[in-house]
Amino acid sequence: MSFISMILSTNSQLVRNVWQISTKQTTCVNADLLRPSMVWLDQKRCGHLTVNTRKRRKTHPFFWWGRSRRREDIPHKTYISKDNEQFVDTYIKDKYGLAATESPIKGVELSREEFTDDSKRCGLIARKIGHYPMWTKSGQRLLTTVLHVVDNHVIKYHSPEEWALICRPFYTHHKFNGLGVCVVGAESADPRGFTSLYRGLFNESGVMPKNKLTRFFVTPNARLTPGTPLVAAHFRVGDYVDVWGKTIDQGFQGVVKRWNFKGQDKYRGVTKAHKRPGTIGRGRKVMGPWKGHPMAGHMGRERRVLKGLKIWRINTKHNVIWVHGPAVPGECHSWVYLYDSSAEDKRITVENPPPFPTYYLEDSKEALPEEIYDKELQAFDEPTIIFEETEAERKAALAAAKATKKAKIAKIR
Repeated sequence: MSFISMILSTNSQLVRNVWQISTKQTTCVNADLLRPSMVWLDQKRCGHLTVNTRKRRKTHPFFWWGRSRRREDIPHKTYISKDNEQFVDTYIKDKYGLAATESPIKGVELSREEFTDDSKRCGLIARKIGHYPMWTKSGQRLLTTVLHVVDNHVIKYHSPEEWALICRPFYTHHKFNGLGVCVVGAESADPRGFTSLYRGLFNESGVMPKNKLTRFFVTPNARLTPGTPLVAAHFRVGDYVDVWGKTIDQGFQGVVKRWNFKGQDKYRGVTKAHKRPGTIGRGRKVMGPWKGHPMAGHMGRERRVLKGLKIWRINTKHNVIWVHGPAVPGECHSWVYLYDSSAEDKRITVENPPPFPTYYLEDSKEALPEEIYDKELQAFDEPTIIFEETEAERKAALAAAKATKKAKIAKIR
C-alpha cells in the first residue's frame, strides 16, 4: 500500500488503472503505463536523471582482436642464419614486389557501375604531417593541413548480406544499415614483424601486411576489388571532404584545464586549493552530484569529425593532400580518415561526378600533372601578382595621409 500511496500523490488517474490491474490478479503490467511515475521515483531516490553512462574513449584494443605484432620479449631472429635471412628477403621481394599504385590481382575485378546521388564511396587513410600556409590570387592568406596518403589498398569487401551476418547487433540499427563495408589498409610493413593470424587477413588481397586497418561503409555500386590501390587522385581539387581523427591525448587533467573552471581565489587565505573545483553536491535531498557534472578526468584522445573541408591542392607523385584549416584533430604523424562530405551544400552531385568508384591509373589516357592547384589558389611556380594602384586610390591614400598628419600636429600642440 505504501507504493500505491506514493504514486497517488503524483497521478490519481494512474493509480486507478494500476489498482484495477492489481485487483484482477494480473501479473503483466503495462510498462508504458508506469514509466512516468517510475522515472519520477528513480529521480527522487537516486537524486539525478537516469541518463546512460557511455565510455567516451577506448585506450586498448577489443578483447576479440587477435594479436597483430609479435611479442617483443621473444627473440624470433636469433635462430635465423644470414643465408636464411637473405632467402626470406628474396621471397618477400618476389611475392610483394609491386609498386604502391599497382594491384596484385589481375582479371578478377568486380563490375563497375555508374555514380548516383545515393552513392557512397570508399575513403582514404592518411597521416597528418603538419600545417602549411597558402595564398589565394586575391592575396588572402589561409592555413592548410597537409595529409599524406600512405600506400592505401583495399583489403576486403563485405556485401550488405555478409556484413549483416558477421557484424555486432549494434549495426542492425546503425545509420549505415544496408550498406557494404570496404576494409582499407595503409602503410605496408615487413611481414616478419606480424603474427600468422594477422598476416592471414591479407591473403585474399595479395598485398603486404599493413600497419593500419579501418573500414568504410559504401553502397553496393561503389564496391572495390580487394587489392585495388587507392591514391590521392581518389579526390579532386575543389571537392569537400569530412576528416575525422583522435584529438591529442592530454592524460588526467583537473577542472581548470579540462573544463575552463575559474578555480579558487589566488589570495585571501587560500592554501593549496587554487585549482580545486569547489562544491560538487546538491545537498541531502538530491543526494550527490548530477550525472555529467564537469569534473577532473581523462582529457583528449576523443574522436572528432570536421565536416566540409575544401581540398586546395594535391600532389599526385607523393600522394599528398592539402585541406582547408589547421584544426584537423590529432598530433603530427597521427592517423586521420577522409571521405566525401555529407554536408547538405557540399555533397557531390551527378552533374559533377567524381572518379567512381575510385581513380584507376590504367584508365587515364594522359598522366596527371604532379601538382594540381585550385583555380583560386596562387601556385608557387606562377609569377608574383602585382596590384597596380589606380589614380583614385592614390588620391584617397594621399588625402588620408594628410588628414592623419594634421591630426597628429593638432594633438602635439
